[in-house]
Amino acid sequence: MSETKYTEDHEWIRVEGNVGTVGITDYAQGQLGDIVFVELPEVGKELDQGDEACVIDSVKAAAEVYAPVGGEIVETNDSVTDKPGIVNEDAMGEGWFFKIKIADAAELDDLMDEDAYKAFVEGLS
Repeated sequence: MSETKYTEDHEWIRVEGNVGTVGITDYAQGQLGDIVFVELPEVGKELDQGDEACVIDSVKAAAEVYAPVGGEIVETNDSVTDKPGIVNEDAMGEGWFFKIKIADAAELDDLMDEDAYKAFVEGLS
């Protein structure tokens, strides 16, 4: 069973076992507008929680994607570099950025569940 958690920087992580799939939320892609470029981390790169993992360029702005947990990058989604618009079309699905082998599962406790994230986003408007 997978569980999805969220950060205040609008990243999501879907956890299965000790690996998390990471992307940005639908709210984040909507705020960025049309995404035109994604720079992914290298497989094997070690990140600490909160480290910059990716860079996204959109028609409105450039943005960073931060690691919601620390660990090692074990896979990247090359289809978002070839076709960045996938992030706009399916931010919570096919538009994922990378998979990370989680170093400390306790870091997931720092993140929000779906209900808490929805309340957080509602508080932004």
